[in-house]
Amino acid sequence: MSQRGQRMQGQPMIVMSDESQRVKDKDAQEHNITAARAVADAVRSTLGPKGMDKMLVDSMGDVTITNDGVTILQEMDIDNPTAEMIIEVAETQEDEAGDGTTTAVAVTGELLKNAEDLLEQDIHPTAIIKGFHLASEKAREEINNVSETVDPDDEDLLRKVAETSMTGKGAELNKERLSEIIVDAVQQVTVNGTVDLEYVKTETQTGRSSGESEILKGAVISKDPVHDNMPKSVSDASVLLLDEAVEIEETDVDTSVNIENPDQLQSFLDQEEQQLREKVDKIVETGADVVFCQKGIDDMAQHYLAKEGILAVRRVKKSDMGFLKEVLGASVVSDLNSASDDDLGHGDVSRDDDDELFYVEGEDSHGVTLLLRGSTDHVVDELERGVTDALDVVGQTVSDGRVVAGGGAIEVEVARRLRDYADSVSGREQLAVEAFADSLELVPRVLAENAGLDSIDTLVDLRAAHEEAEERAGLNVYSGDVVDTFDAGVVEPAHAKEQVASSATEAANLVLKIDDIISAGDLSTDKGGDEGGAGGMGGGMGGMGGMGGAM
Repeated sequence: MSQRGQRMQGQPMIVMSDESQRVKDKDAQEHNITAARAVADAVRSTLGPKGMDKMLVDSMGDVTITNDGVTILQEMDIDNPTAEMIIEVAETQEDEAGDGTTTAVAVTGELLKNAEDLLEQDIHPTAIIKGFHLASEKAREEINNVSETVDPDDEDLLRKVAETSMTGKGAELNKERLSEIIVDAVQQVTVNGTVDLEYVKTETQTGRSSGESEILKGAVISKDPVHDNMPKSVSDASVLLLDEAVEIEETDVDTSVNIENPDQLQSFLDQEEQQLREKVDKIVETGADVVFCQKGIDDMAQHYLAKEGILAVRRVKKSDMGFLKEVLGASVVSDLNSASDDDLGHGDVSRDDDDELFYVEGEDSHGVTLLLRGSTDHVVDELERGVTDALDVVGQTVSDGRVVAGGGAIEVEVARRLRDYADSVSGREQLAVEAFADSLELVPRVLAENAGLDSIDTLVDLRAAHEEAEERAGLNVYSGDVVDTFDAGVVEPAHAKEQVASSATEAANLVLKIDDIISAGDLSTDKGGDEGGAGGMGGGMGGMGGMGGAM
C-alpha cells in the first residue's frame, strides 16, 4: 500500500458538513422518546370529564380555548420532527375514529416511557417492538371480545355514546338536547346501513344558549336578499345555483376611451344596462324563482331581478353551494349561456328574519343542518368541535355496530387479559407485552388525576373489580366510586379503542426503531426565523416553540 493510502487510513474521513448534526444509539432513542413524551404530557390534563382546557394564542393573536386533543396539537407551533410524528397519531385517530385523540397520544407517550425503562435493562429495541406488536394484536382481539353489539335503531344507546363523547367539552352543558339532534341527524343521513356525514352540515350563531340549538332538514344560508323588494320566501321553488357574476364583464386589458359629448356617455351606459338585462333575461328563461349566486350581483341586475319577482342571494360560500347542490338536486351553473331548466333544483326556501337566515329544504333530500348556538364566539367554536366529534363517533357506532364501557373499564379489562396472555409469550417480548398492559392503564390513572382523585387507589380498586370478573367496572369521576359504567351511560365505540391500540403502537414502534438521527442543520423542521419560546426538549432538540397560552 502507498504511503498516502496509509495516511488516509489513520485519520477519520469527514463526509458531513459543519452545520449538520448527528445523534446516535441511546442518545438518539432518548432524544426521540423525550420529544414524544413532551407532546403527550401537553395534552394529558385535558382527558376525561374533569379535564382542563388549553388557551392557544397564535402568532396573529387569535385565541382558541379547547380541550380537543387534535386541535391543541395542530395549533401548537411544533418544529421537532419526532414530535410531529406523534401529532400524526392524533390526526389519524381523528380521521379514522372521530374521537379519542388525547387517549391515543397519551398512550403513545406512556408506551415510550415504559419502553425507555426496558431499554435501560439492556433489552434490545427489536424485542420491545415485537412485544408491542403482539400486545397490540391481542388487545384489538380482546376489545372485540368484550364489546357489545348495538342496534342502529337503538336511539337511547346512541344518545349515550354521543353524551359520552361530549362530556368534558364545551357541548357538555346541554348534552341531552345536543345528543338528541346528533342522533337524529345521523339517522337521517343513514341509507341501508351506510352513514354519509357529508350530508350533515353545521352552522353557528352567537348570542343564544346552546340549549336552543336545533336540527333543520336541508340547508341554512346566513345571507340577506340582495334587494328589499324581492320575495322573502318561495314555496315549491325552482332554484338556480350560479357560479358566475351577474355584473358587467370587464376587459382583460386596460383601455381608455375619449368621450366628446354626453350622447356617447349615455350610449356606454345603455350598453352596460343592456348587458345586465340580457343576463337577467337568461335567468328568467330558465324558469328560476330563486337564485343563489357564488359571486356578485350588480345593483342594476338586482333591480331587474326584483321586478321579475325572483329572490336572489349573492356571495354564497363555496361550501354552501356544494351542500345546496346535494339538498336541491341542482347543478352549479358556471355559464349562464348554457343554463337550462334541467340545471334547476326544486324545494322550499323560507326566511327567518329574527335569525337572518334562509332555510332551504329539498324535495327528496336527506341532507340536514345542525344550527348550533352559543353565547360567544369562543363558546360556539368549542361547541362545534364537540358536536363534530360526537357526530363522527355516533356515525362510526352505527356503521361498526360495537360499543364498550368507558370510564377506563375497557383499558383495565384488556390490560388484565394481556397480563394473562404475557405468560404464553416466550423471551424478552413477554416484558414488552406487560409494559403494554401497564401503558393502557394510564387512561384510568389520568382520569382519576384530572378529577382530583388518588390514581393509585383508583387503579387498585379497578383491578380488584376486574379480577372478580366485573368486565364493565370503570371510574365514576364525579363520586370517585368504581361502578358499572355501561349501565351508568358511559359508552364508547369499540372501533375508537381499537384504533388507539393500533395507531399508538405503530407510532411508538416507529420511534423505537430509530437509532441514528442525521440532520443537515439543527434538529428542527422549522428552518425559518425565531425558534419560539419553549426552547429545546433535551440538547439540540429544536424545540416546541410557541405552544401558546397556558399549558
